[in-house]
Amino acid sequence: MVSNSIAKEFKFFSLIQFAFPTMIMMMFMSLYTIVDGIFISRLLGTDALSGANIVYPVISLVIAAGVMIATGGSALIGKKLGEGKGVEANENFSFLILNGVGIGIFFMIAGNLFLDPLLRILGATDRLLPYCEDYLRVSLFLAPACILQLIFQTFFVTAGQPALGLILTVGGGIANMVLDYVFMGPLKMGIHGAALATGIGQLIPALAGILYFLCNRKTLYLVRPRGNFSVLRESCLNGASEMVTNLSGAVVTFLYNFMMLKYLGEPGVAAITIVLYGQFLFNALYMGFSMGVAPVISYNYGRDNRSLLQRIFKICISFVGVSSVLITMIALAASPLIVEIFTPKGSETYEIAKTGFFLFSVNYVFAGINIFASAMFTAFSDGKVSAIISFVRTFVMIVVNIVLLPYIIGVNGIWLAVPVAECMTLFLSCRYFCAKRKIYHYL
Repeated sequence: MVSNSIAKEFKFFSLIQFAFPTMIMMMFMSLYTIVDGIFISRLLGTDALSGANIVYPVISLVIAAGVMIATGGSALIGKKLGEGKGVEANENFSFLILNGVGIGIFFMIAGNLFLDPLLRILGATDRLLPYCEDYLRVSLFLAPACILQLIFQTFFVTAGQPALGLILTVGGGIANMVLDYVFMGPLKMGIHGAALATGIGQLIPALAGILYFLCNRKTLYLVRPRGNFSVLRESCLNGASEMVTNLSGAVVTFLYNFMMLKYLGEPGVAAITIVLYGQFLFNALYMGFSMGVAPVISYNYGRDNRSLLQRIFKICISFVGVSSVLITMIALAASPLIVEIFTPKGSETYEIAKTGFFLFSVNYVFAGINIFASAMFTAFSDGKVSAIISFVRTFVMIVVNIVLLPYIIGVNGIWLAVPVAECMTLFLSCRYFCAKRKIYHYL
């Protein structure tokens, strides 16, 4: 049985309403990191904030694995539900969950075994190393919870229960915020407490997801998994673009940290951390929207409902285009106020981050369409095109610009690397929109 919520005839407001819980859910996920940053910076100082950013590439690897299985598997399962293959869909879903847990355990063990050399490779200085060790060690022990949370968030949408996923994520986010203050404030646990608060916030929706999919017996639920590695392979290939986005984020964060240490030292690393928090929130909004509409696209593609696919595509492009312009305007105007949330006005880090946030925010006008383009082709199970867009957007263009622009125009080139990369990728996204329209019939 397929949930009526995913099978109905969507119009503008009903589609936005359907995707809205996932949008809020993903934004709350990004708030885990952002709230950590605010408390770390205010209670422990900007060196601790720099330490958290130094280890973020490793955390990105964990997130990349979870997002890959979640998005790629969701498209596969959603298509099978649309084709009426409910039993097969549940067996595949259960197998993907089992593999997600296994991948999380691998990160937990391997990461802690090679913790110190890994941190040195990431560029941790003697001044930042203690913060990096404490934060990453706890994060790795809770890696399975992080991956399960990501998988369940996506599959709640596929099961036609986006509101439930939202409630659980909000609950985890509130727990994270409260525990951040308790652990780093009254209990004086330092940056160790920040990582523990984030992990507990992820553990809540992970455990609740297991209980729900074990007890629920309607659209999608856990059964005895059948070892079908072709399903895992197809899910991974289909979700490769989203994985590439996070892997590229790890590389880009590493390059940003390297360039900032070279040009501006530890305060520069703290400044880029603040600026990247803004990007986390923006990307989470459009990743949430794209994840929210993706099961609808996959389902109607499976049903060959071309008229509804065309309507959905027009709604998505309109929403993303208009809202991206509005958000960019807000970010440009509010950049000094946003930076002041993290660090006191007049400090060295504040002055660096204020300029950087303003220049960096230009990218938001282009990024939303690129994020949606990649997710849409994933929903069509066209992992190749989706991966190309993501790889070019989040790795090739950014790396080239981070390396070249600072040598041409100085430090401002670091801040402008992402806006230039997003603008260039937009042309590629539009090219694929036109090239694939006759294959998937969304235009």
